[in-house]
Amino acid sequence: MSIGLVLAGCVLLALAVQSLLTGSLGLIPLNDVDRAGLVATLGGMAVFSPGDRMLNEIQLGLTPLLLIAGGVCVLTIGGSFVLLRLRRRSLPNESNFGLAAPWFWWLLPGGVELLQLLAFAAGLSGTSALLYSLSSLVLLVALAGWLSSLLILLHGDNEGSPATEARVAESGRQPRSPASWPVLIGIGVFIAVFITLNVQLYRGLLVPHGDSAMYEEHLWNLLHGKGFRSYLDQGLFLGEHIQVVHVLLIPIYAIFPSLITLEVCETVTLASGALPVFWMTRRASGSTWCASLLALSWLLYPPLQFLDIAVDLKTFRPISFGVPALLFAFDQYERRRYRTMLLLFAVALLSKEDYALILGPLGLWLAWDALCRSRRASAANAEASGDTDGRPTSKLHAVLPGLGLAVFAVAWLLLCTRVLIPWFRDGAELHYVRYFSRFGDSPGEIVANMITQPGLLWSALATVGTVRYVLTLLLPLAFVPLFGFSRFLVGVPILGLLCLNEIIQSDPMPWHHFHAPLLPVLYWAAVGGLGALSRLKLEQLPIRLRPLLRATDAKFAAAAFCASLVAGAVIGISPLSIQFWSPHSFYAWQKLYVPGPRAELFPKVLAVIPQNARVASTDFVHPRFTHFERSYDYSHYPRRVANYEDRVPDDTDFIVIDTRHYYSEIHTLDQVRELRREPEKWQVLDTGTHGYFIVLKRRESVRLSPDGR
Repeated sequence: MSIGLVLAGCVLLALAVQSLLTGSLGLIPLNDVDRAGLVATLGGMAVFSPGDRMLNEIQLGLTPLLLIAGGVCVLTIGGSFVLLRLRRRSLPNESNFGLAAPWFWWLLPGGVELLQLLAFAAGLSGTSALLYSLSSLVLLVALAGWLSSLLILLHGDNEGSPATEARVAESGRQPRSPASWPVLIGIGVFIAVFITLNVQLYRGLLVPHGDSAMYEEHLWNLLHGKGFRSYLDQGLFLGEHIQVVHVLLIPIYAIFPSLITLEVCETVTLASGALPVFWMTRRASGSTWCASLLALSWLLYPPLQFLDIAVDLKTFRPISFGVPALLFAFDQYERRRYRTMLLLFAVALLSKEDYALILGPLGLWLAWDALCRSRRASAANAEASGDTDGRPTSKLHAVLPGLGLAVFAVAWLLLCTRVLIPWFRDGAELHYVRYFSRFGDSPGEIVANMITQPGLLWSALATVGTVRYVLTLLLPLAFVPLFGFSRFLVGVPILGLLCLNEIIQSDPMPWHHFHAPLLPVLYWAAVGGLGALSRLKLEQLPIRLRPLLRATDAKFAAAAFCASLVAGAVIGISPLSIQFWSPHSFYAWQKLYVPGPRAELFPKVLAVIPQNARVASTDFVHPRFTHFERSYDYSHYPRRVANYEDRVPDDTDFIVIDTRHYYSEIHTLDQVRELRREPEKWQVLDTGTHGYFIVLKRRESVRLSPDGR
């Protein structure tokens, strides 16, 4: 029976992979060139259309895929058998399938493929199209499930006792060690890898100034008496966001004044979030292994990695510091250290006003949790004292702190969005109102239309983009947060707003920064989900159903770990991803992390520009001029410093134009607007960069010394 299961799994998985490679890949980011190369390697044929070089036809037989699937089976089962013997463990006998049990998952994608074909043959075109669109997603689920099942079979799922949850959680004891050695090693690897990637992006002139290096300019200008601003902003930065947490980095930045310093701090703090995840999970499950798996999934979780390096290569955002702050705050709440918790909440709010959207619902949850604990304590005291008259006791004192937090969060959000930010913007409306333009032109109008026009709200939410976005957040966690449902509800308001965001609807993937406040809630809910799973009373189930329905913490922690690993390989851009290693991908390591001629030639540009100059430059070289007298943006975007006109400010001494970046719009001298409009005012400098950079110097600058330096 086990052999039949494995054979059936191989056949059905091969059918599903064949269908994907010859049809639509869906979520799998394989470009046409790599796809054609893979098909050719497997003995198939890929035909490109002669005009646009797009894949026109793919032919691939089933035999090579069957051989590969069979080879994987032999190696996996053989290796597992050897490992079990070396560990002197008996062979697993789960549901009488032994080592073949994980191959149940291989039936899933092929089964969906067969259902799709049956639906098509029956004339159910809508059902067939839906199943076809889900095929790549189902394949990823099957792969994650297969890996997690193997992990459980090899390690076992009985380490630790979930029954210890209440005792350990109520005691609030400090763990005897900071974390298990796999988690500590994982944190170290994450820090080393992402610091290296950040540094290489910076060295390669691939980090944009806008929404990344501009935050470093805030600190430089603040330290040098120019205010909390960059010259990209319309006035002080507080007119954009109440976001000042990076000021706390000034003691370190004053010693090492560089964008890399901020990037290192961000990477370290994001990685540190694995510690509270580990601590909370160990208390909830009573298992160090479960805690290690969920903590490692945090480091592998693609939406977290995109906070460190966004899909558009923005490598620093202060909003990231609120993520571990909330996780540590949740841990402190479980330890009953409320003052530290409140301090961490303040850090989160200083990371961006968006965190108020979490703290508001969280306050209500804390009030509810305090009420439940108060009732349990009252019932226990009454039972111990023999008081059975059932007289109610006041619980108001228990719920007041949570309600106070909820009220404060709402008040803070209103203060930021209706008073502080507009005041620093000279009364102008919030810039991110345009993300919800279908509902109105102001926050009040947007909220009113959402409430009074439920049809409009539903049509904006009930989209394929919403489903895809929610899946990309929950699938890498194996949907475990849903088991901690009350905690998950804390994140529902901001999740709804994210799904209404028109930028996300146009590209429903969590690879920007908008989802940052939601991540700690998802993991906090996942921890609560593991605790809920450990309380399932399986003894109430029939004996034959127990092996099938046993939902242990270990299995779901392993599922979350493997799901994050698989999702990272598919949608991520880290060294564990397909795109990192594909030479034809935009995110290939050869293209992003090996400095090219632009970076090698740029020091020649810096050599001709004095430190006291005011420089206007294009986005990706702009970060190199933030320590100059002033650093202006050279683009067609209207800026206040240029009176909202399409020109550079009047006091600009130099213009530096990057002609070879993939976003560059200017490639030759005749395209430079200053040389077309007023050539008598500008001198073209020969920097010896072979056209990679265009450098203009104002002829009549009264600010510079006679030698221009």
